[in-house]
Amino acid sequence: MSPANLPVLLTVAGPTAVGKTALCVRLARHFGTDVVSADARQFFRELHIGTAKPTAEEMQGVRHHFIDSHSITEDYSAGRYEADCLALLDDLFGRHRVVILTGGSGLYLQAVTDGLDELPPADPAVRAALQQQLAATGLPGLLAELARLDPVSYARIDRQNPVRVLRALEVTRSSGRPFSSFHGAARPERPFQVVKVALERERDELYQRIDQRMDQMLQQGLLDEVRGLLPFRHAQALQTVGYQELIGYFDGLYDYEEAVRLLKRNTRRYAKRQLTWLRRDPAYQPLHPDQAFDAIGEWLNE
Repeated sequence: MSPANLPVLLTVAGPTAVGKTALCVRLARHFGTDVVSADARQFFRELHIGTAKPTAEEMQGVRHHFIDSHSITEDYSAGRYEADCLALLDDLFGRHRVVILTGGSGLYLQAVTDGLDELPPADPAVRAALQQQLAATGLPGLLAELARLDPVSYARIDRQNPVRVLRALEVTRSSGRPFSSFHGAARPERPFQVVKVALERERDELYQRIDQRMDQMLQQGLLDEVRGLLPFRHAQALQTVGYQELIGYFDGLYDYEEAVRLLKRNTRRYAKRQLTWLRRDPAYQPLHPDQAFDAIGEWLNE
């Protein structure tokens, strides 16, 4: 089958609060198709307010996949998501010419659109030792080790994300090779075309939307949600912006006003890192959400 005859995976990426949900629902209704989430936290059914899951009203009857599909007690990786999502797409493309993949988790988007590098299997003993070291001494010591053993990964990695740092060190310690040495293998071919869109707004506009979203989450009961999740505080899904700041508040590290300040600041920093990730892939076409619907319709000859 020639590329022109292949079905289309329309990948709509972008930072938090940029407006992905509204656009994807509008596109899905236009194309008569489904939305597949690649948000690494919306998978987990215990997380609601802090992950900005679309409500039933926001979904407008459009079917969304990989939302509330797993528990935070499960160890769900990008590699497992790649396999599960490709199986789902094989089914969906039997019924739809276009399927929409969306989210702000760059690694999970990449897993589906381009494939992941083959990495050695996880070593539970090494992982446990690293987690103990993280709990005992914090992230700076692990970053120093990564900088010494694998300066390439140190330069590229999101150094504020303990999950990524732990994985890089786990692979490096287990294999005796730098984590970065496993990158760069030939990517597998996909049985579909990929069209990549990166939604962007002016920085001040995006940051204002982020601050408004954080205020809204707090009004909706984010504090109570985090309080109920404290028994699972060491789960991988909670080692993220939006939860760690409030866990710190419950631990007495700072007062509520400081927790809110950190929540907003760290979410803005996270959005900046999301944009940096997407801009490294030249296949992503940057679009303002207000312009994206018409532009995508033209590209897909609708």
